[in-house]
Amino acid sequence: MPLFFRKRKPSEEARKRLEYQMCLAKEAGADDILDISKCELSEIPFGAFATCKVLQKKVLIVHSNHLTSLLPKSCSLLSLATIKVLDLHDNQLTSLPDDIGQLTALQVLNVERNQLTHLPRSIGNLIQLQTLNVKDNKLKELPDTLGELRSLRTLDISENEIQRLPQMLAHVRTLETLSLDASSMVYPPREVCGAGTTAILQFLCKESGLEYYPPSQYLLPVLEQDGAENSRDSPDGPTDRFLREEVEWQNRFSDYEKRKEQKMLEKLEFERRLELGQREHAQLLQQCSSQKDEILQTVKEEQSRLEQGLSERQRYLDAERQRLQEQLKQTEQNISNRIQKLLQENRRQKKSSEILKSLENERIRMEQLMSITQEETENLRRREVASAMQQMLTESYKNRLLQMAYESQRQNLVQQACSSMAEMDERFQQILSWQQMDQSRAISQILQESTIQKAAFEALQVKRDLMHRQIRNQIKLIETELLQLTQLELKRKSLDTETLQEMISEQRWALSSLLQQLLKEKQQREEELREILTELEAKSETKQENYWLIQYQRLLNQKPLSLKLQEEGLERELVALLEELSAEHYLPIFAHHRISLDVLSQMSPGDLAKVGVSEAGLQHEILRRVQELLEAARMQPELKPPKGEVFGTLEPPMAPLEPAESVRPSAPPAELEVQTSECVVCLEREAQMIFLNCGHVCCCQQCCQPLRTCPLCRQAIVQCLRIYHSS
Repeated sequence: MPLFFRKRKPSEEARKRLEYQMCLAKEAGADDILDISKCELSEIPFGAFATCKVLQKKVLIVHSNHLTSLLPKSCSLLSLATIKVLDLHDNQLTSLPDDIGQLTALQVLNVERNQLTHLPRSIGNLIQLQTLNVKDNKLKELPDTLGELRSLRTLDISENEIQRLPQMLAHVRTLETLSLDASSMVYPPREVCGAGTTAILQFLCKESGLEYYPPSQYLLPVLEQDGAENSRDSPDGPTDRFLREEVEWQNRFSDYEKRKEQKMLEKLEFERRLELGQREHAQLLQQCSSQKDEILQTVKEEQSRLEQGLSERQRYLDAERQRLQEQLKQTEQNISNRIQKLLQENRRQKKSSEILKSLENERIRMEQLMSITQEETENLRRREVASAMQQMLTESYKNRLLQMAYESQRQNLVQQACSSMAEMDERFQQILSWQQMDQSRAISQILQESTIQKAAFEALQVKRDLMHRQIRNQIKLIETELLQLTQLELKRKSLDTETLQEMISEQRWALSSLLQQLLKEKQQREEELREILTELEAKSETKQENYWLIQYQRLLNQKPLSLKLQEEGLERELVALLEELSAEHYLPIFAHHRISLDVLSQMSPGDLAKVGVSEAGLQHEILRRVQELLEAARMQPELKPPKGEVFGTLEPPMAPLEPAESVRPSAPPAELEVQTSECVVCLEREAQMIFLNCGHVCCCQQCCQPLRTCPLCRQAIVQCLRIYHSS
């Protein structure tokens, strides 16, 4: 709707004028006119309809307002049934009521300068209508029912968009004046329209097959006139009649003066009451203004105090949030770097696993399933090997008992702390009694039972296996990273921040997928070792004496033969360099290709890639460190080892020694310390279980048993893994 169609609030002057006109219309002896023009009305008030209906008003003047509709809500057009003159010009009407034909007494309808787009068909029911003015509107056509206006004398349709007149207009025999825009007319033609009303009516009569008669032959009642009585001469003569008329006019004039004086007094009283009300209203406004100023001042001071406190609190919270975000960002960066290095290490291990597997197969084939020679039988150190087996089995059994005691202690402490002390004491007494066992008795028992010897050999074989050790170390690193990622995610949720949340989720999924893959590889490697043990057991069916003792001693004393032969040709500096860069798994490749420091100084990263070193960063680092070693050797020749000094094998140990871990962490050691976090379910015990596939570490062992979905991400739990933290 256009802006000028919106309701406007009347001004004070317009409101006073409306009140005055309504009061004037309700006074006794008032005329038949209700004039509420120029009151800035957006709709006719309900009181105007009631006044017209009760006081039988005949003239309603509502021009120069802002009317958009003639009838307001809950008003009926029958309230204006006595209206003979309806003046609505200079408003914003877009249409007339469809039932306007109910105003059967209407004689003059003026809707000039409005926004009318059409006329209702019921307008033909206005049988007493003599003047219809629709000038300056937006009409495009006239209804055919216009021909039913048998009393119409004046019709003004100029300044519209009308191009055709209805033929039914020929039936209006009383039409004396027709105003239109002849230049825009199509029917009748503009020449006919320019000739005047008579020519137009003659043309329409001819088109309709009617005979034209001038309007003067039709007698019409004009607007109602007061005192239209026929004067007749009285018998007393003209003098008496004039005297009576003079007395009658004097009486009327005196009555008029009295009414005028009474209205003046009423007007003065109304103005006095209005002025008194305005004074009271002004006094109330002044009091309200003073109270409002006081309240605003109080509110302003309180608001200033609150804003100051809020600003200080906001600055503190912003500083704290900034600090926490910096810590989170640094932690995320460290975790991301470690995960990237771990993934690179895993890819490197995948590529080198085939080489290690082929070398292991070569070792097995070259040694012919570790066949025992007569010389090894004679040189068997029975007591030393049995002692080593006893130590290995004791350590394994001790770890198993400690783990069982630890689990039992954690479960019983939650259920019944006091009653479990006796049972724990008995278990620890059992461990102590095992540790205090007579060494000679244990050794003699090991020498007599081949099953114990086989178990000791199997434990040492798994412990010494390079591939199995690398897989175990990588699983430990991934468990630590998943625990730290879960703690970081919980801290983010407590801070209600979503920064880099998607990156953490992707890293956690990548680590959980890598963990599942490593678990499969670990299980596969254990199956391969059991197959080798089965082959060795089949080999021992010849009932050869001390078979497992000899195999255990050989595993203690020797490296794989292929690795031993290849590593004998490597320089000590090169071996130390590869170990420092966590690239010791490339030692067999360097030994196989006979690569020395001098050869490396002539190689490029592409040459290293052809040999089998696939990591670009590791290629450049190896070449840079080799250049530094050679530069230092040239500056100090005495530091350079003799040409024949190479990296040889170590003396065979007499007892099982813990092998050095080959997998090194990719971040500083201080950052890989295992951090503890509480269970998100009971909030008491330490989180010990990893949920797969999501990778969250958020529950203890007791709380995870009834769970089927992860408490943090609501993902289905496919597998649960227990984390053991070494003290």
